[in-house]
Amino acid sequence: MHHTFKRFIVLLRSHIEQVSWQSIAIVISLHIIITWCLLVLANEEALIPPSTFIYYYVITTSTVGYGDFSPTTELGRWVVALIQIPFGLALFGVLLGKAGQTVTYLIRRAMTGDKSFAHSTNHIIIFGWHDTRTKKMIDYILADTKRTDRRILLAVTEQMDHPFLANDSVDFARLTSFTNLAELERVAINRADKVIIDGQDDDQTFTTALRISRLVKDDCHISAHFLDETKIDMLLEHCQNIECSSAKSAEILVRSMQDPGSSRVQEELLSTLYGDTQFSLAIPKNSKEMEFGTLFHHFKLEHDAILLGVAHNLSAQNMDLNPPLDYKINAGDILHYIAVERVLNNEVNWESLVKE
Repeated sequence: MHHTFKRFIVLLRSHIEQVSWQSIAIVISLHIIITWCLLVLANEEALIPPSTFIYYYVITTSTVGYGDFSPTTELGRWVVALIQIPFGLALFGVLLGKAGQTVTYLIRRAMTGDKSFAHSTNHIIIFGWHDTRTKKMIDYILADTKRTDRRILLAVTEQMDHPFLANDSVDFARLTSFTNLAELERVAINRADKVIIDGQDDDQTFTTALRISRLVKDDCHISAHFLDETKIDMLLEHCQNIECSSAKSAEILVRSMQDPGSSRVQEELLSTLYGDTQFSLAIPKNSKEMEFGTLFHHFKLEHDAILLGVAHNLSAQNMDLNPPLDYKINAGDILHYIAVERVLNNEVNWESLVKE
């Protein structure tokens, strides 16, 4: 008996899964119309007004039954007993079952990474998963209190569930490949604002960077991390819109030996979790020529920030660190500075800094 009942439940669930929301809506609408017409035929005048009928229909069909409205004629009672409640209750059960399945389906898609994010725009995509490093990256991004409020989309190829399901700022997509065009469209690569590529190995990072470099919008900034510096030289021969980084363990060790505390300086400059951090700020496109010395003193006095250097593009391949005070700054240049918090573009009075 128990086995038969279980089979019946499974069969019922499978049928509910096959029924579309459109079909359910049509059948419920027909049931409402038929019930109303029969009540009109039964001269149930108190139940006929639309606002009253909808209230009465929901309360009675769901078997809540407050009793404030009920049929008074004999035909009306037969309509309720044979047509409205039996069929309505069945439809109500199907509606609840379908709603529950839909919610479960959406949650499962979010957990397993099967959801489409093709509608996303101006978001941050992180390609690649590492148990410790990826979590730190997301923590550092979210710790920037003045950052532009962008969604973070973690894209992986591993068989795993959403590792940040409790974090409202992080979405999750599991892809079959980082180079498949259809999969990249699913994460809206052409509308992403920033991209981090941190593959399982340098080969995955290299092929992913090579693939997406021509798919992103012009002002999208791509950051890629490598262990082998020769891969960086190879990539930059083909892709100029990617900023590459590599592990500088040897350099840091030597610098720490020669100048004790250097590794601590590097750590604090890179982390938004505590202390002063390195940021960048683009000069507005309509700005006139300025001098580095004027900007240097203004940033220190007004924002308690220290200018480090000037870059001329997002990848900063030709950065001028610690330039002379009369160094000319133009619209579109990018200032790199250290401060406790980010300085926003609208917080700087650019007009007062223009060289007379």
